[in-house]
Amino acid sequence: MSILKLDQGSFQSTIDDGLTLVDFWAEWCGPCRMLTPVLEKVAALPELGAKIGKVNVDENQALAARFNVRGIPTMILFKSGQPVDQLVGLTNEQSILALIARHK
Repeated sequence: MSILKLDQGSFQSTIDDGLTLVDFWAEWCGPCRMLTPVLEKVAALPELGAKIGKVNVDENQALAARFNVRGIPTMILFKSGQPVDQLVGLTNEQSILALIARHK
């Protein structure tokens, strides 16, 4: 599965169903750019059981404010539309998979 580019219009309908991990990021953020290949690898796993999306905080400031995103990268895991967990900062594939597995 590929990573979904989310914005104000597509965000809610994407997170409403099942598990969705959303990465709040910005183009100018070095750690955010380093996280992208990790997320691409995770998104390609057939057994993942979650969607992966990205929200550019510069283009979607209202979404970042809505979820109190203070630093980036911030990944928030949503289950049926509700935030259930999060990771802040650059992290590895194992930490992301463990986060998702805790909420399946």
